[in-house]
Amino acid sequence: MDLTTTYLGLEMKNPLVCGASPLGASLDTLRHLEDSGIAAIVLPSLFEEEILAAAKGVMAMEAAGAGFAEATSYLPDPEGYHIGPGQYLEHIERAKEALSIPVIASLNGSSPGGWTRYAEKMQAAGADAIELNTYFLSTDITESGADVENRTVDIVREVAGAVSIPVSVKLSPFFSSIPNLAKRLVEAGAGALVLFNRFYQPDIDIEDLEVVPNLRLSSVEELRLRLRWLAILSATIECDFSCTGGAHNATDVIKSVMAGANTVQMVSALLIHGADHVTRTLEAIEFWMTEHDYEGIGQMHGSMNLSKTPDPGAYTRANYMKMLDSWER
Repeated sequence: MDLTTTYLGLEMKNPLVCGASPLGASLDTLRHLEDSGIAAIVLPSLFEEEILAAAKGVMAMEAAGAGFAEATSYLPDPEGYHIGPGQYLEHIERAKEALSIPVIASLNGSSPGGWTRYAEKMQAAGADAIELNTYFLSTDITESGADVENRTVDIVREVAGAVSIPVSVKLSPFFSSIPNLAKRLVEAGAGALVLFNRFYQPDIDIEDLEVVPNLRLSSVEELRLRLRWLAILSATIECDFSCTGGAHNATDVIKSVMAGANTVQMVSALLIHGADHVTRTLEAIEFWMTEHDYEGIGQMHGSMNLSKTPDPGAYTRANYMKMLDSWER
């Protein structure tokens, strides 16, 4: 059975990718994932704040000697950031030495600026590609939706322009016109779109009156949003797509590929079941494909997207109206 696929110009033995997560921090875990059949690894993210914090440390040492310590106040406090850029680059190098599968670095930021040039260092360290995560929550009442989109496009243009390796963009589902933004991102240099980022919503502790972190792993219900937009975008946008969020088993992977995904990123399922879950998932995919007379994964790729499904309206308002009309107590 031929499970091979192509993503960002990289040949992959199957569509399963380990998404950016703590799983990518351990070389032993990465080796186990490769042995279990994972096709590529997205390393944990290096954050804009971490890069700026490291720059602040350098500035502090230089300013102390030059008498300009006040200059360090223009950069954020580094307290609380968990890894340095130098360590991250070393991890890329070690991962490339330890693995034979593609290693994708992850760069996470929310504003255009010099930090985006760190993509060059990731490329020099051996990364096969860069996944750019523009995680940003707009709280400024004076910033328009167009401003937010322009900021995202500018970041992508800066990163893609700094490197020769391919760049993917991990998107939020909360833009007003995802197709238009997707088109602009591809024009700015994105080789693939990753759908979608998961925003971790904080909670409120009513006893201690604190805002507290709240982390929940993904559920299969989250996959539906990804399927809809994969099906819509893959029918009109010329780029690769990766599905992330809600894919837990072979059925989820097959649905994602049919909707238009070149690869499917797993995190929550691997955190719950371990690296061996990759082997079981691949075996189940092959079994289903054999039972349904598929010879290769390419036969199903995009076969249920907006341009090929018998009922395109099911992805838009038609499904909304049908579900409301069919509801019974």
